[in-house]
Amino acid sequence: MESIESYRKALLSRLSELDSRLHQIESELDAPHSKDWDDAAIEREGDEVLEHLGQSGQEEIARIRAALQRMRDGSYGICVRCGEQISAERLEVLPETPLCKDCASGA
Repeated sequence: MESIESYRKALLSRLSELDSRLHQIESELDAPHSKDWDDAAIEREGDEVLEHLGQSGQEEIARIRAALQRMRDGSYGICVRCGEQISAERLEVLPETPLCKDCASGA
């Protein structure tokens, strides 16, 4: 099983990636649009995709920050719903997860 420190480093690295990506998305959304109606419509579709990516990125950032807070609190790796230990395999795939496999699947 990996140490909490290695999970913390992975989470901080992902947080940095997301922050950079969200700044890029914000810059693209702030760029001036074409005055041509057809081009503007295509650009608007692209903006909607970027906005969705930005929203999902913000949601992932919130999950990562919550996981980092659980590390500080000493409750990292413990399911917030049932209180059981989250498996190392699950944490390796989803280090920000607050739920064990059973609770995540609704079992």
